[in-house]
Amino acid sequence: MAPTSGTTTEFEAAALARRQALIGASGPLALFKNLRVFGIACFACLGGLLYGYNQGVFSGVLTMTAFKKHMGDYIEDEATLTWNDSKQGWLVSILELGAWFGTMYSGFLAEILSRKYAILVNVAVFILGVVIQVTAISGSGHNSILGGRFITGMGVGSLSMIVPMYNAEIAPPEVRGALVGLQQLSITLGIMVSFWIDYGTNFIGGTGAGQHNGAWLLPLCLQLVPAVLLGVGMVFMPFSPRWLVHHDRVPEARRVLAKLRNLPQDHELIELEFAEIRAQSLFEKRSLQENFPHLREQTAWNVAQLQFVAIGSLFKSKPMFKRVVVATVTMFFQQWTGINAILYYAPKIFNGLGLSSNAVSLLATGVVGIAMFLATIPAVMYVDKLGRKPVLIWGAVGMGTCHVIIAVITAKNQYQWPSHQSAGWAAVVMVWLFVIHFGYSWGPCAWIVISEIWPLSNRPYGIALGASSNWMNNFIVGQVTPDMLSKMTYGTYIFFGLLTFGGALFVWQFVPETKGLSLEEMDLVFGSVGMAERERERWQEVQREVGLDQLLGRSASMGEEKAAVEKRGVLEDTEVSVEKHDEVHPAETSATEKTEGK
Repeated sequence: MAPTSGTTTEFEAAALARRQALIGASGPLALFKNLRVFGIACFACLGGLLYGYNQGVFSGVLTMTAFKKHMGDYIEDEATLTWNDSKQGWLVSILELGAWFGTMYSGFLAEILSRKYAILVNVAVFILGVVIQVTAISGSGHNSILGGRFITGMGVGSLSMIVPMYNAEIAPPEVRGALVGLQQLSITLGIMVSFWIDYGTNFIGGTGAGQHNGAWLLPLCLQLVPAVLLGVGMVFMPFSPRWLVHHDRVPEARRVLAKLRNLPQDHELIELEFAEIRAQSLFEKRSLQENFPHLREQTAWNVAQLQFVAIGSLFKSKPMFKRVVVATVTMFFQQWTGINAILYYAPKIFNGLGLSSNAVSLLATGVVGIAMFLATIPAVMYVDKLGRKPVLIWGAVGMGTCHVIIAVITAKNQYQWPSHQSAGWAAVVMVWLFVIHFGYSWGPCAWIVISEIWPLSNRPYGIALGASSNWMNNFIVGQVTPDMLSKMTYGTYIFFGLLTFGGALFVWQFVPETKGLSLEEMDLVFGSVGMAERERERWQEVQREVGLDQLLGRSASMGEEKAAVEKRGVLEDTEVSVEKHDEVHPAETSATEKTEGK
């Protein structure tokens, strides 16, 4: 549904009130309204859980003795099983490179094959990648891990785009906001679960030279559980009604929508939502025809070209380029806060802060997962009250301060941790505080900002560009962090801290507060005055064409009639109550009349 905040007409506002009255519960409570809605919510959890688990699981595996024994020349010292830092960086970051590639083809697959089949294809890609990783035990070692993680990354990157898209398109409007929060929570839940699974499996066969291969095989294989559940569940899920409408399968789309909502096809809510879907599809086709007339035919080749041509067009005008800078640089600073350096290398970092053993480091890593999960919970609750900009600035200042404190502690104690264990634990606590600051700020808010700054017709491509920046910077951070920790030691934290403070400065100077801004107001901020107005006119035109304006007007009238009937009913009930009171208490009535007569 195309957003129309800031310019909602009176009859649309009345229709919204009518719709909310018909829906009843909204937000998290609406998830339990019927089993289909609850199933959609669980589906959102699976996609996020898979993404989060994959982000966190490898940090613990890297520290396991049994895993290192299969890595060949990636281990620099066979006696101490010390990693070659650059090669370790490749093992970790290759997944992000695959994910970046996956985001590039996700839009094409989702449009050509459908969201449903695109998810199934990427689940198969993901499973193939995991299977290849597991073959590292047969002697292929690091080659299997590199190839498998790249392929797994392709699946993860593509699924991270398509699953939220599919969920948003099939979910009832009253739970879409809850699904956003649920998706973010499930990602952090996946990270937390992966850390604690690593901690538990590390004890299989002991933590030393006798450690069993199951210690690292089990956490890698457990990635298959949410993937298989997602794939099997997808077989029984319907096509997206929006995709069906966009591909001219209108009767099927109406049947699917009615079934999803558990309502008859002629129900008022179905008519309203279906008209909105048709209007959105028509709006996108008209925008495509106006902006890229040579790509208006929905052939596979045109769809493949569209994302790249559309993204390229964002660089051709100064107002749009400003939006490009905000989206890509915001994602640059999100990654260079060092969050994924901690998620990918937390046990290595904690060992470097003087923790006594690998088991203790993994335990401290598990606390990182818990801290981030808990910090994410309130984020969705207050971000619309406080705004995006202050939360981003506060979070960056908090994270930067933690980095500086860790750097000072490390500089003073890095050669004498055994005799200064309390200093080591103080640095560990700063790491935990760091992830808390990230969890409530740059984790969710960076994505909110890059989704809100774009005009309607450019939004999918703008978000794809922001996601591409996120994954590419994620890849670079994963690649360079081991070398930084070995060669720069405490300078690593100063480096990340300065960049994090730079992120706060960038947000303060260049990122507008997007909370509550209409599309026209956003145009004024970025200097593209009139763009939103033209799109608004196009949107109103397609509304009239599909009859949405009539439906909304009729809904508003029905709401007013219902209110009038309810008001008359209240008045009648009051009159009856007064009459009954007079019948029951005639003496009081008579006394009152006499008093008034005097």
